[in-house]
Order: sequence, then C-alpha cells, then structure tokens
Amino acid sequence: MKALMLDQTTRDLVRGTAPVLQQHGEALTSHFYARMLSHNPELREHFNQGHQRKGDQQQALAAAVAAYALHIDNPGVLMPVLERIAARHVSLNIRQEHYAIVGRHLLASLGEVLGDAATPELVQAWAAAYGQLADILIGMEQKLYNQSAAIEGGWTGWRSFRIERREAESAEVSSFYLCPADGGPLPLWRPGQFLTLRVIVPELGYRQPRQYTLSDAPGKGYLRISVTREARPGDVPGMVSNHLHDHFQAGDVLEVSPPQGDFFLHEDRDTPVLLISGGIGITPMLAMLEHLRATAPQRPVRFLHAARSAAVQVFGPRVRELLADMPRSSAWIVHEDGQGSPAGSCEAVGRLDLAALHAQGLLPADADAYVCGPQGFMLTQIQALRALGYAPERIHVEAFGTGGVKE
Repeated sequence: MKALMLDQTTRDLVRGTAPVLQQHGEALTSHFYARMLSHNPELREHFNQGHQRKGDQQQALAAAVAAYALHIDNPGVLMPVLERIAARHVSLNIRQEHYAIVGRHLLASLGEVLGDAATPELVQAWAAAYGQLADILIGMEQKLYNQSAAIEGGWTGWRSFRIERREAESAEVSSFYLCPADGGPLPLWRPGQFLTLRVIVPELGYRQPRQYTLSDAPGKGYLRISVTREARPGDVPGMVSNHLHDHFQAGDVLEVSPPQGDFFLHEDRDTPVLLISGGIGITPMLAMLEHLRATAPQRPVRFLHAARSAAVQVFGPRVRELLADMPRSSAWIVHEDGQGSPAGSCEAVGRLDLAALHAQGLLPADADAYVCGPQGFMLTQIQALRALGYAPERIHVEAFGTGGVKE
C-alpha cells in the first residue's frame, strides 16, 4: 500500500483527524452502522448482530479507522490487520459492490457526527483515503476468491452442506460433521482456519453468519465444527450457536463459505510447537495436533490447555490419544476448579502458568507458539511469552469474535 497515491494535503487532513477518531471514533462508527443498516437493511445478513448489540463491531471499526488515519503516511504497517480483515470479508461473501455502499454511509456519517468540523475539504480527503483503502482490500479479497475457486473442491460464496452427524463433547459443546450436499469434494485447508455458516434466526427474521474454527484436520471428507452453547449468566445469548444446538440435527442443511483465516499451523518449519488454549479455544489446537500426528509425529509439541472444570473440558481423551503416538510431545492440562476431575484428566488445578512451566524446563525456547481462547486468557499468555523471550514473529494469535486481542 503506497501513501504516495494520496497527495500531501490529503494525507495531512486525514492524519489530523486521528486524535478526534481515537477519542470519539466509536460514536462515529455506531452512527455509521445504524445509518447504513437503516438505509440498506439487506446488509444485516452480513453483520453479526450479537457483536452489534455488544458494541464489539463498532469498537473494532473505530480502532481500525483511527489507526488508518494515524498511519496514513505509511499505511503498509497495517498490512497484517488488512490481511485479517480481507479473510473475514471473503468468509462473509463481501464483494466489490459493497464498498460503494459502505463509503457513502461512512462519509455521510463524518458530516453528521463531526458537524462543522467536517469541512468539504476534510470529507473530500477522507473520500480519497477511503477509495485507496477500498481498492487495496478489493484486490486482496479478489485474490482470496480466486484461490478458493481454483483449488480442487473449492468454491466461493455460499454452498449447501448437510449435517452428517452430531456428537455431544461436553455439557456445553457439540460437534457438527458437515459434508457437501452436492456430493462434491472438499478442498484442503490449513489446520487452525475457520469456516463461516449462516442460518435464518427466527428472532431476527433473517439470516445470520457465524464463524467457527474447524476442529479436525483436513483430508477426512468432512468439515467439523465444535460449538459452545452460550448459557452462562451475564453473556449475550449466542443467537446462532444456541440455534444450532436447539434446532439442527443430522440431515439438516446449512449454508457454508470456504475455510479462511491467517491463523494456521506453519508447516514450512520444523520448530517445536506450543499449542496454548483456554476453553473452546482448544478447537484450532486440536486440528493442528490431529494434522501433526498424521504428517509430522516426530515434531515436538507441548499441548497446554486450561478449562474451567472437568465438566466442561472437551477433547481431553482425544488429545492424550494423539500424543501417545508422538514420542517427543506431551500435554499439560489445568482445571481452574479441580472438584470432580477424574485422575489423569489434568496435570494441575488452578490457572495456566507459563513462567512456572518454563522454570521446570517444560517449554522449548525455540518454539512457535499458537494461542487461542478468551480475551483475558490470551492477553495473559501473550504477555507471559514475551516476558520469557519469545520473539513476536513466533507468537501466533487467534481471537474469537471481532477486533483481535485488545492490549
């Protein structure tokens, strides 16, 4: 991405809005989403209404807009973020024509929220800056669409999948095994990636997309997702997750977009692997472990996982079964509440403590670390890895939801 595509006056005007956007960006993006979805209600099917209600999407967009303004002279530093955005957009079937709609409402929102501060010159500058950003994302997304269409078994957009079977994994989690309704082949994907499905949510009266990490290795003839029922006090109910639990059984059909995502196992290296997860964040780690056992069983793996209790622990026996065939690998599972934990189901009670494991010599220093789980858990583990000297390029992170890990 080249800032020289914008003249100096335009860049100065856009950069000058960064402090305002950092302070008031969420008001702008909240107004933007309300405006756009009011004028173009058909776009509601592209946006997670759970994230809208909680304000996550508004916060994520506000941070992205402010970051773009701040780095307008060198927007290339945002490329990792843009790559993640592009993958999410492709998973939601965002197309080139949507950018004109978004741009129209974003520029109108600038004027309506900032008032007199949104001079014609400022709005014109942001129109040019948005045009540059849109062109970059459109190009990145088209490349991903082309890649999805070109590989054997690949597709773009939505494809019908039938639930072949459903299995309860714990009191909260069920796995759904999905096969193409057309009987066609599946593409290979990278362990750690996610898929997006959409269903009609009766409470809303329209379709909603949700992204779920694939919880098994590629090449098995199905796509498997493992879904948590959202029923804990204080949580915004998971409209789609709970709908899947309550209404979808073997034989039912879902619409699915191709696997995407920039969080995946790096197979171009033979470094040791740290798989660090909390709760349902175990799903991409299990996919990676399944794949490693099948393709590189000699590669050292430390599988580190934290669960609230044995009652909600998922895939523990499968993890140990896989590791039994991997002579240079081991597991360290902790239960925050150890009551009722069967013998051998966990190595410790309490919180996952990477510093303590490092002191015991259980963490290889030259490892690639993969981290997934709740926000607070992830931030704790990332900070611990940095304190232990792991290089940033060796720490790979996936955050469920939107906006990434907030530090």
